[in-house]
Amino acid sequence: QVRLVESGGGLVQPGGSLRLSCVASGASGNSGFRFDLYPMAWYRQTPGQERELVAHSNVGGVAVTAAASVKGRFTISRDNAKNTLYLQMNNLKPEDSAVYYCNRGGYYSGTFYDPWNSWGQGTQVTVAS
Repeated sequence: QVRLVESGGGLVQPGGSLRLSCVASGASGNSGFRFDLYPMAWYRQTPGQERELVAHSNVGGVAVTAAASVKGRFTISRDNAKNTLYLQMNNLKPEDSAVYYCNRGGYYSGTFYDPWNSWGQGTQVTVAS
């Protein structure tokens, strides 16, 4: 099992910035979880829409923006020593409003790894005047 805890969301005006954090750790039955072994990603979802892959980071921290709509505005990063994934969001737009989740995601040894079955509660980002 994997425990994923997202934080940092909130209400922000258009053009503002937020920095999301995600702490990953082993849950019961998986005390040997190794965050540094997995590509990690940020996803977002709004009511009535499919979950969208926003960006992902390989185990070494190389970042890739997957969603064209956020290129140049969002930056994913990670600190393996802290088991933490970050998403710096700048110049936020109303259409960025969503619940943001972290999970496994991205390429490792030529294979794209899908999310784990366990999801956190996510963190709500609302962009409005």
